[in-house]
Amino acid sequence: MNTVIFSCENICKSYDGQLLLQDVSLEIGQNEIVSLLGKSGVGKSTLFNILSGVMRPEAGQVLLEGQDITGKPGHIGYMQQRDLLFEYKTVLKNAALPLVIQGEKKNAAYEKAASHFARFGLEGCEHKYPCQLSGGMRQRAALLRTYLTGHKAALLDEPFSALDALTKRKLQDWYTDIHKSIGMTTLFITHDVDEAVRISDRILIMEGPPSVIGADITVPRHGASPQDFELTREFLEIKQEVYSLCT
Repeated sequence: MNTVIFSCENICKSYDGQLLLQDVSLEIGQNEIVSLLGKSGVGKSTLFNILSGVMRPEAGQVLLEGQDITGKPGHIGYMQQRDLLFEYKTVLKNAALPLVIQGEKKNAAYEKAASHFARFGLEGCEHKYPCQLSGGMRQRAALLRTYLTGHKAALLDEPFSALDALTKRKLQDWYTDIHKSIGMTTLFITHDVDEAVRISDRILIMEGPPSVIGADITVPRHGASPQDFELTREFLEIKQEVYSLCT
Protein backbone atom coordinates (compact mmCIF):
# COMPACT_ATOMS: atom_id res chain seq x y z
CA MET A 1 0.00 0.00 0.00
CA ASN A 2 1.08 3.58 -0.67
CA THR A 3 1.37 6.14 2.12
CA VAL A 4 -1.76 5.96 4.26
CA ILE A 5 -3.84 9.10 3.72
CA PHE A 6 -7.03 8.19 5.51
CA SER A 7 -7.82 5.69 8.25
CA CYS A 8 -10.01 4.84 11.20
CA GLU A 9 -9.20 2.82 14.29
CA ASN A 10 -11.49 0.72 16.48
CA ILE A 11 -14.73 2.51 15.58
CA CYS A 12 -17.71 1.45 17.72
CA LYS A 13 -21.31 2.62 17.40
CA SER A 14 -24.62 1.38 18.87
CA TYR A 15 -28.27 1.96 18.02
CA ASP A 16 -31.09 1.38 20.48
CA GLY A 17 -28.73 -0.42 22.82
CA GLN A 18 -27.51 -2.81 20.10
CA LEU A 19 -23.89 -2.72 18.95
CA LEU A 20 -23.83 -1.99 15.20
CA LEU A 21 -20.12 -1.28 14.53
CA GLN A 22 -17.53 -3.16 16.57
CA ASP A 23 -13.87 -2.11 16.44
CA VAL A 24 -13.97 -1.22 12.74
CA SER A 25 -10.52 -0.28 11.45
CA LEU A 26 -9.35 0.44 7.91
CA GLU A 27 -6.57 2.21 6.01
CA ILE A 28 -6.73 3.82 2.57
CA GLY A 29 -3.47 4.53 0.76
CA GLN A 30 -2.63 7.53 -1.38
CA ASN A 31 -4.50 7.52 -4.73
CA GLU A 32 -6.31 4.27 -3.91
CA ILE A 33 -9.90 3.51 -4.82
CA VAL A 34 -11.26 1.14 -2.18
CA SER A 35 -14.80 -0.23 -2.35
CA LEU A 36 -16.85 -1.17 0.71
CA LEU A 37 -19.40 -3.93 0.23
CA GLY A 38 -21.82 -5.61 2.60
CA LYS A 39 -25.46 -6.56 3.02
CA SER A 40 -28.07 -3.84 3.55
CA GLY A 41 -28.28 -2.84 7.21
CA VAL A 42 -24.72 -3.85 8.02
CA GLY A 43 -23.75 -0.25 8.83
CA LYS A 44 -21.95 1.04 5.75
CA SER A 45 -23.71 4.41 5.68
CA THR A 46 -23.35 4.77 9.45
CA LEU A 47 -19.62 4.20 9.08
CA PHE A 48 -19.51 6.85 6.33
CA ASN A 49 -21.33 9.34 8.55
CA ILE A 50 -18.66 8.75 11.20
CA LEU A 51 -15.77 8.94 8.73
CA SER A 52 -17.10 12.22 7.31
CA GLY A 53 -17.38 13.74 10.79
CA VAL A 54 -21.15 14.29 10.80
CA MET A 55 -21.58 11.59 13.47
CA ARG A 56 -19.35 10.78 16.43
CA PRO A 57 -18.49 7.18 17.34
CA GLU A 58 -18.77 5.90 20.88
CA ALA A 59 -15.16 4.76 20.64
CA GLY A 60 -12.31 4.97 18.14
CA GLN A 61 -10.93 7.74 15.97
CA VAL A 62 -10.77 8.92 12.36
CA LEU A 63 -7.42 10.12 10.98
CA LEU A 64 -6.51 12.17 7.90
CA GLU A 65 -2.76 12.14 7.26
CA GLY A 66 -2.28 11.20 10.90
CA GLN A 67 -4.40 14.06 12.27
CA ASP A 68 -7.44 13.26 14.40
CA ILE A 69 -10.56 14.55 12.61
CA THR A 70 -13.12 12.53 14.58
CA GLY A 71 -16.42 14.40 14.67
CA LYS A 72 -15.01 17.26 12.57
CA PRO A 73 -16.90 17.61 9.26
CA GLY A 74 -15.46 19.42 6.25
CA HIS A 75 -12.08 17.70 6.04
CA ILE A 76 -13.21 14.91 3.71
CA GLY A 77 -15.49 15.17 0.69
CA TYR A 78 -18.70 13.17 1.12
CA MET A 79 -21.04 12.45 -1.81
CA GLN A 80 -24.26 10.58 -1.20
CA GLN A 81 -26.37 8.62 -3.67
CA ARG A 82 -28.44 11.66 -4.66
CA ASP A 83 -26.38 14.53 -6.04
CA LEU A 84 -28.06 17.07 -3.68
CA LEU A 85 -27.35 19.96 -6.03
CA PHE A 86 -29.25 23.16 -5.26
CA GLU A 87 -31.65 23.67 -8.16
CA TYR A 88 -31.75 27.47 -7.71
CA LYS A 89 -27.96 27.85 -7.95
CA THR A 90 -25.91 27.64 -11.13
CA VAL A 91 -23.58 24.68 -11.58
CA LEU A 92 -20.62 26.95 -10.84
CA LYS A 93 -22.13 28.20 -7.58
CA ASN A 94 -23.02 24.65 -6.58
CA ALA A 95 -19.45 23.48 -7.19
CA ALA A 96 -17.92 26.44 -5.34
CA LEU A 97 -20.18 26.13 -2.30
CA PRO A 98 -17.67 24.19 -0.13
CA LEU A 99 -15.04 26.89 -0.71
CA VAL A 100 -17.48 29.63 0.29
CA ILE A 101 -18.47 27.70 3.42
CA GLN A 102 -14.78 27.33 4.26
CA GLY A 103 -14.46 31.13 4.24
CA GLU A 104 -13.16 32.01 0.77
CA LYS A 105 -14.46 35.16 -0.89
CA LYS A 106 -17.16 34.31 -3.41
CA ASN A 107 -15.36 35.61 -6.49
CA ALA A 108 -12.17 33.75 -5.55
CA ALA A 109 -14.19 30.58 -4.86
CA TYR A 110 -15.97 30.83 -8.22
CA GLU A 111 -12.68 31.36 -10.04
CA LYS A 112 -11.07 28.39 -8.33
CA ALA A 113 -14.05 26.12 -9.01
CA ALA A 114 -14.25 27.26 -12.65
CA SER A 115 -10.60 26.28 -13.18
CA HIS A 116 -11.59 22.62 -12.73
CA PHE A 117 -14.60 22.56 -15.06
CA ALA A 118 -12.71 21.41 -18.16
CA ARG A 119 -10.95 18.62 -16.25
CA PHE A 120 -14.29 17.37 -14.93
CA GLY A 121 -15.94 17.49 -18.36
CA LEU A 122 -18.17 20.41 -17.38
CA GLU A 123 -16.78 23.18 -19.58
CA GLY A 124 -19.60 25.39 -20.85
CA CYS A 125 -21.92 24.39 -18.00
CA GLU A 126 -20.79 27.05 -15.53
CA HIS A 127 -23.94 29.18 -15.81
CA LYS A 128 -26.44 26.40 -16.40
CA TYR A 129 -28.74 25.12 -13.67
CA PRO A 130 -28.82 21.49 -12.50
CA CYS A 131 -32.19 20.89 -14.20
CA GLN A 132 -30.48 21.58 -17.53
CA LEU A 133 -27.94 18.78 -17.07
CA SER A 134 -28.18 15.07 -17.80
CA GLY A 135 -27.91 12.61 -14.93
CA GLY A 136 -24.28 11.89 -15.73
CA MET A 137 -23.37 15.57 -15.90
CA ARG A 138 -25.12 16.23 -12.57
CA GLN A 139 -22.96 13.52 -11.00
CA ARG A 140 -19.82 15.10 -12.46
CA ALA A 141 -20.84 18.43 -10.91
CA ALA A 142 -21.48 16.74 -7.57
CA LEU A 143 -18.12 14.98 -7.76
CA LEU A 144 -16.38 18.30 -8.44
CA ARG A 145 -18.09 19.79 -5.38
CA THR A 146 -16.99 16.75 -3.35
CA TYR A 147 -13.42 17.19 -4.57
CA LEU A 148 -13.41 20.86 -3.59
CA THR A 149 -14.67 19.94 -0.12
CA GLY A 150 -11.61 17.83 0.63
CA HIS A 151 -8.80 17.47 -1.91
CA LYS A 152 -7.10 14.61 -0.07
CA ALA A 153 -9.91 12.06 0.31
CA ALA A 154 -13.50 11.41 -0.73
CA LEU A 155 -16.30 9.20 0.51
CA LEU A 156 -18.69 8.19 -2.29
CA ASP A 157 -21.94 6.46 -1.30
CA GLU A 158 -23.28 4.68 -4.42
CA PRO A 159 -22.81 7.77 -6.61
CA PHE A 160 -23.60 5.98 -9.89
CA SER A 161 -26.46 3.71 -8.80
CA ALA A 162 -29.28 5.89 -10.19
CA LEU A 163 -27.76 6.06 -13.69
CA ASP A 164 -28.58 3.87 -16.67
CA ALA A 165 -26.12 1.07 -17.39
CA LEU A 166 -24.22 2.79 -20.23
CA THR A 167 -23.91 6.14 -18.44
CA LYS A 168 -22.84 4.32 -15.29
CA ARG A 169 -20.01 2.50 -17.07
CA LYS A 170 -18.85 5.73 -18.74
CA LEU A 171 -18.72 7.51 -15.39
CA GLN A 172 -16.91 4.60 -13.74
CA ASP A 173 -14.25 4.72 -16.45
CA TRP A 174 -14.07 8.50 -16.30
CA TYR A 175 -13.71 8.48 -12.52
CA THR A 176 -10.79 6.04 -12.57
CA ASP A 177 -9.01 8.45 -14.94
CA ILE A 178 -9.85 11.69 -13.11
CA HIS A 179 -9.04 10.03 -9.78
CA LYS A 180 -5.45 9.48 -10.91
CA SER A 181 -5.00 12.93 -12.42
CA ILE A 182 -6.22 14.82 -9.32
CA GLY A 183 -4.45 12.53 -6.84
CA MET A 184 -7.59 11.65 -4.90
CA THR A 185 -8.00 8.89 -2.31
CA THR A 186 -11.47 7.32 -2.44
CA LEU A 187 -13.58 5.04 -0.27
CA PHE A 188 -16.58 3.92 -2.26
CA ILE A 189 -19.82 2.22 -1.11
CA THR A 190 -21.50 0.04 -3.72
CA HIS A 191 -23.85 -2.93 -3.89
CA ASP A 192 -22.67 -3.68 -7.43
CA VAL A 193 -19.95 -6.34 -7.35
CA ASP A 194 -19.00 -5.79 -10.99
CA GLU A 195 -18.57 -2.07 -10.32
CA ALA A 196 -16.39 -2.76 -7.29
CA VAL A 197 -14.11 -5.14 -9.17
CA ARG A 198 -13.94 -2.91 -12.28
CA ILE A 199 -12.67 0.23 -10.55
CA SER A 200 -11.15 -0.75 -7.19
CA ASP A 201 -7.61 -1.33 -6.02
CA ARG A 202 -8.99 -3.14 -2.98
CA ILE A 203 -12.41 -4.36 -1.82
CA LEU A 204 -13.43 -4.41 1.84
CA ILE A 205 -16.28 -6.69 2.96
CA MET A 206 -18.33 -5.66 6.01
CA GLU A 207 -19.87 -8.50 8.03
CA GLY A 208 -22.26 -8.38 10.96
CA PRO A 209 -23.93 -6.94 12.92
CA PRO A 210 -22.12 -6.23 15.08
CA SER A 211 -20.17 -5.26 12.01
CA VAL A 212 -16.47 -5.68 11.33
CA ILE A 213 -14.27 -5.61 8.23
CA GLY A 214 -14.31 -9.32 7.48
CA ALA A 215 -12.14 -9.36 4.35
CA ASP A 216 -9.69 -7.12 2.51
CA ILE A 217 -9.24 -8.23 -1.11
CA THR A 218 -6.52 -6.82 -3.36
CA VAL A 219 -7.54 -6.39 -7.00
CA PRO A 220 -4.53 -7.18 -9.26
CA ARG A 221 -5.27 -4.68 -12.00
CA HIS A 222 -1.63 -4.30 -13.11
CA GLY A 223 -2.47 -0.92 -14.65
CA ALA A 224 -5.22 -2.27 -16.91
CA SER A 225 -8.20 -0.07 -17.77
CA PRO A 226 -11.60 -1.16 -16.38
CA GLN A 227 -12.67 -2.23 -19.89
CA ASP A 228 -9.60 -4.44 -20.37
CA PHE A 229 -9.51 -5.79 -16.83
CA GLU A 230 -13.09 -7.09 -16.90
CA LEU A 231 -12.11 -9.39 -19.78
CA THR A 232 -9.45 -11.17 -17.72
CA ARG A 233 -9.57 -14.37 -15.69
CA GLU A 234 -8.51 -12.42 -12.59
CA PHE A 235 -11.67 -10.29 -12.85
CA LEU A 236 -13.92 -13.36 -12.77
CA GLU A 237 -11.96 -14.98 -9.95
CA ILE A 238 -12.22 -11.90 -7.74
CA LYS A 239 -15.89 -11.48 -8.61
CA GLN A 240 -16.54 -15.08 -7.50
CA GLU A 241 -14.57 -14.52 -4.29
CA VAL A 242 -16.53 -11.38 -3.45
CA TYR A 243 -19.87 -13.07 -4.10
CA SER A 244 -18.88 -15.98 -1.86
CA LEU A 245 -18.07 -13.58 0.99
CA CYS A 246 -21.18 -11.41 0.56
CA THR A 247 -23.77 -14.21 0.49
